[in-house]
Amino acid sequence: LALLTQVYLWAEPTFAIQKNDEVIVTLNVETGITISDGDDVTMLPTMGILSNSAIGETTWTVKTNNVSGYKLDVKASTEPAMAHTTTTDTFADYSETVLGTPETWSVGSGDYEFGFSAYGDDVADGTWGTGVGCGTHTTISTNNLNYLGFKTTDKTIATRSSVTPNVGVETNICFAAEQKDVYAPSGEYTATITATAITL
Repeated sequence: LALLTQVYLWAEPTFAIQKNDEVIVTLNVETGITISDGDDVTMLPTMGILSNSAIGETTWTVKTNNVSGYKLDVKASTEPAMAHTTTTDTFADYSETVLGTPETWSVGSGDYEFGFSAYGDDVADGTWGTGVGCGTHTTISTNNLNYLGFKTTDKTIATRSSVTPNVGVETNICFAAEQKDVYAPSGEYTATITATAITL
């Protein structure tokens, strides 16, 4: 009799082997800030015997991606800020009742003064008033803005605690000058004002 031999082959089960690795992708976004060039200003109307006051206005647009926002400061190159170009005559810097606190425009008899206010989305209404324009030479004191005299140290006129829109944020500055019961000496006067945008 022939012997039948059966051979059984056993296959070992196979298991998938998996190894994982993670990578971290880092993107740095650089903080930046820009400020537009404000236009030079000629205050109108021309002050003299027939007109006792004049106003002017310029605008700066600030853009920043800084998560903490920015502030916009202004200062004058000299004190007083508004000086005659060929003599030593000057307009006094606007004098506030409470030093350093913006207030409704008011010039005393016998004085001629120069000051400023501001308005815009990032300008504090509680400080600078609720006006949305610089008014006219006849409405300096009634255009819902509060005014201050310039210093050679920075004064903040606008601030934001977040990123600005891509188009930036406009801040408008109003310049005002008035003579009351007195004539300012004739001639050309100029003031150099510097605006600085700073990330917070």
